[in-house]
Amino acid sequence: MFYEGDQRGLRNQIEACFLGPLGPGKLPKPGAKARRILGGVAPHAGYIYSGMVAAHLYSRIAEDGLPKSFVILGPNHTGRGSGLAVASEDFQTPLGVARIDKELAKALRKDLVDEDNEAHHAEHSIEVQLPFLQYLSPEVKFVPICMAFQDFDSATSVGTTIRDAIKGKDVIVIASTDMSHYVSRETAKRKDALALDAVKNMDSKGLYEVVQDENISMCGYGPVIATMTACAGGKASVLKYATSGDVQPMRDVVGYASVVIEKQD
Repeated sequence: MFYEGDQRGLRNQIEACFLGPLGPGKLPKPGAKARRILGGVAPHAGYIYSGMVAAHLYSRIAEDGLPKSFVILGPNHTGRGSGLAVASEDFQTPLGVARIDKELAKALRKDLVDEDNEAHHAEHSIEVQLPFLQYLSPEVKFVPICMAFQDFDSATSVGTTIRDAIKGKDVIVIASTDMSHYVSRETAKRKDALALDAVKNMDSKGLYEVVQDENISMCGYGPVIATMTACAGGKASVLKYATSGDVQPMRDVVGYASVVIEKQD
């Protein structure tokens, strides 16, 4: 539903995201630098709308050099399963099987986080990130955390658990979220700028408060708060912001942002 269903079509679609008018403008080139990226934010709508924005983060990850593993957090749109859920089953896309990092998954199953595959069935927010990572490396390993609970305490608790589990390990943390949903382009840009200002300041409490105070329909603010908590001390930069209205004319739009969190100089 969100991307092409065969390998060739999906690879072509991903390359079009990198090369398209809202994308980074070039195909990613794997780098071999001392890695600086700690985490990031990417959208999760259909690739035709959000894929070019997401490509900005994955281009930077490729240039920075791939880590040993990823943690990917996304909101629970279906209402199925546990409120905070790690999956133990591998994921399959047209580009192959994306393997669960079993050791890291075990370290994350504590406190509020349960092992529950049901929460991940039919949930797209984490799944749509995987073909981009598989395009960069078919050997990608990851741990998915699906979040129905997005209150501030739960999100920061998950972030702390991740931070402790990945300390000293080569892991990038990615939050999957779209920004404002089905509002005018002007409203989306104004409200999303407020949320992204908090992200750029690495102000997780500020993000939570502005989402609540301004009634911003950002579906994955909890995963973003958890990611900022896990990457505490890092520096966040917005790589690209656009809306579905930048892809094709529409009255009400959805906002998309690509953010990278890097080590401080």
